[in-house]
Amino acid sequence: MTETPPEAQAAPSWLARIHVTLKPVVLDPQGDAVLSGLHQLGFDGVTSVRVGKYLELTLSAADQSAAEAAIRQMCERLLANPVIESYQYHLARPEDSAL
Repeated sequence: MTETPPEAQAAPSWLARIHVTLKPVVLDPQGDAVLSGLHQLGFDGVTSVRVGKYLELTLSAADQSAAEAAIRQMCERLLANPVIESYQYHLARPEDSAL
């Protein structure tokens, strides 16, 4: 029986959960609109709202370090606007991730 060479094996899959939010110094008119709506519905205890976005993506990468580097590049080049937004991510193997 012949063994598959390492370069022919598929890279492992990784699940990235990414949160993108406006930086604290950036005004959030969408958050203000949500806050106003919550107050109109009687939720007067809410004092502030910041709106962001949540993304999940699955990618192939040789190891966790390569996956993290790819996620950072994706966030900095497309998924987040680094001038006004910050991002955080959590990376795991899909089989290790419980919803």
